[in-house]
Amino acid sequence: MTALLETRGVWQRFGGLVANSDVSISVGRGEIVGLIGPNGAGKSTLFNLIAGVLPPTQGSIWFDGEDVTHMPAAERCQRGVGRTFQVVKSFETMTVVDNVIVGALVRNTVMREARRKAHQVLEFTGLAARADVLASDLVPAEKRRLEVARALATEPKLLLLDEVLTGLTPTEAQTGVALVRKVRDAGITVLMVEHVMEIVMPLVDRAIVLDLGKVLVEGKPADVVRDPKVISAYLGDRHAVGA
Repeated sequence: MTALLETRGVWQRFGGLVANSDVSISVGRGEIVGLIGPNGAGKSTLFNLIAGVLPPTQGSIWFDGEDVTHMPAAERCQRGVGRTFQVVKSFETMTVVDNVIVGALVRNTVMREARRKAHQVLEFTGLAARADVLASDLVPAEKRRLEVARALATEPKLLLLDEVLTGLTPTEAQTGVALVRKVRDAGITVLMVEHVMEIVMPLVDRAIVLDLGKVLVEGKPADVVRDPKVISAYLGDRHAVGA
């Protein structure tokens, strides 16, 4: 499988703190890959490096065969990297459709075309009936979907999903899982950060586990959840005995 995204020996230091340490991962075209790990593992920092919010201290990032290490976030978005945020960043005083138009304007500079694209995406994400509602009036699960919709409106090749299933009810989470699968079926590669392993593991093709800024384990979900190193990272060494 051809890699759409690669990080090669990536380090990120903040003064004396090492957030990412020699991280090398790849995401193949058409995959759903889960990036998991305990709090403070370096997942959000790695997402910011991939999206272009931060430049790595060391190492390189490749997207679609191109070295994008020093490319700004806006330009990476133009190249096809879309993302959501862990803390929802909707424009609360704007309507749902206008929020999505903001994303659509990345590729559609004519407002009529951007609006048409936004309505297509709202239909795709199940938010069409809420198009003219203010973003501030959405319930939390709808705001998560709005984040996804705005990112999809940029027409990404790679979609970075930052905890879009966290904090949802079981029913809402299953709706979110179905949407992620629908995104992949539309030809978009997905890299997602999640904390809830029970939800993410049945969804992803591969899982990459970070701990203390390093890649701890990667592989098929069924193998990862049984790995003693993963059990130790999440639950402590005594739970890993005999795993």
